[in-house]
Amino acid sequence: MKYSRHAKILELIEKEVIETQEEIAEKLKEMGFDVTQATVSRDIKELRLIKVMMKDGRYKYAPFMPTENMISNKLLTIFAESYVSSDYANNIVVVKSLPGMAQACASAIDSLKWTEVVGTIAGDDTIMIICRAEKIAEEMVNRFSKMAK
Repeated sequence: MKYSRHAKILELIEKEVIETQEEIAEKLKEMGFDVTQATVSRDIKELRLIKVMMKDGRYKYAPFMPTENMISNKLLTIFAESYVSSDYANNIVVVKSLPGMAQACASAIDSLKWTEVVGTIAGDDTIMIICRAEKIAEEMVNRFSKMAK
């Protein structure tokens, strides 16, 4: 029963925009599954679902895609160790890094494959990131601060 429920959850989030656990529970009940919000919460953890931002700024559930290799994880460690600060203006984020580390930090950002990032440009100790919207840029500055901790 659990595995068929998991399969249905994955099918749901692939075909529809699902923003909340309650929506998942409601859809599963419509399909004949007897579930509670607590069950759905456990399923989300077991399936390693994450919330990703859509182009309109809302979040939806999506499967976590583990990095294909260890390089991405190493790049994220390099990012955390070389990050100095970040700020934004409109839809542009500027990240300051330790001298000589901006290109490695930009590579780490690129490896995340965030759809809300249009592109990155790196110099010696500065990265310019173009985001799709100002709201995204603001959220990205907060993400970078958390990643560096």
